[in-house]
Amino acid sequence: MDRLFALIEARKGCDPSQSYTAKLFSQGTLKIAKKLGEEGVETALAAVAQDKAALAAESADLLYHLLVLWAACGLKPEEAYAALEARAGRSGIDEKASRG
Repeated sequence: MDRLFALIEARKGCDPSQSYTAKLFSQGTLKIAKKLGEEGVETALAAVAQDKAALAAESADLLYHLLVLWAACGLKPEEAYAALEARAGRSGIDEKASRG
């Protein structure tokens, strides 16, 4: 994930006609967020269809687009990792309730 994120970051200044990642960045955060949502739905549908190969492929697409969104928003993977680590050892129910 970290290696992919570094590659995504490196593509920020590339020519959008030569790089899909650069094209996403040029379209802005809203387009990237919409694409992430589409990939989330496709991932969920692959899971419901019980198609492991499709689930793996869609999961890869979902993770890629999530990392593109992080990069577009200036979020480093370490920040997401820290948020996950802060939840370690807590019940998901308790954690969600603490958000108010």
